[in-house]
Amino acid sequence: MEQTSDLFIDQLRKRNHAACQRLVGDYGAAVFQLVRRIVGRQEDAEEVCQDVFVKALQGIDGYDSRKASFATWLSRIAYHESLNFLRVRRPDIVFMDDRDMHSDLTLDPPEEGPHDIQTIQLLEQALTMLPPNEQAVITMFYYDNMSLADIAYVTGSIPSTVGSQLCRIRKKLYKMMKTLHV
Repeated sequence: MEQTSDLFIDQLRKRNHAACQRLVGDYGAAVFQLVRRIVGRQEDAEEVCQDVFVKALQGIDGYDSRKASFATWLSRIAYHESLNFLRVRRPDIVFMDDRDMHSDLTLDPPEEGPHDIQTIQLLEQALTMLPPNEQAVITMFYYDNMSLADIAYVTGSIPSTVGSQLCRIRKKLYKMMKTLHV
């Protein structure tokens, strides 16, 4: 993705056709990847992505470069649109409840060691069992290499809360992996 310029933002505000095409060209893959990880199905992700870009263009006047980068601002829209989609369209999704995890959350995570195929498969399976908002936080941090501050902006939280949430989710994943391994 290229650095976003004030001229580009101004062109988007004026609904310049070339700027709108550049928006999708420059940010489409990253937005799709984030949305796909949250909503799951490709067809649903395509639909949500369209909504993200429409909402971004409708709300471009509200973009403030002092609060976040353009990519982070767009990720925030993608995150919330994805969660809204799941709330409305897929209310039947069931996830392991946090309450089921509290008994062993004090366990120490395993020592850093070789990542064999079985461990990776267990982790991937456990990730799918997390609620969408927790999946998104994990993937933004580990897959997208977003900072705690950027994740906080995207999720409407604060960095220290995101850090605590990541710690809690990692422990939860560890517990889930142990349960799946048995």
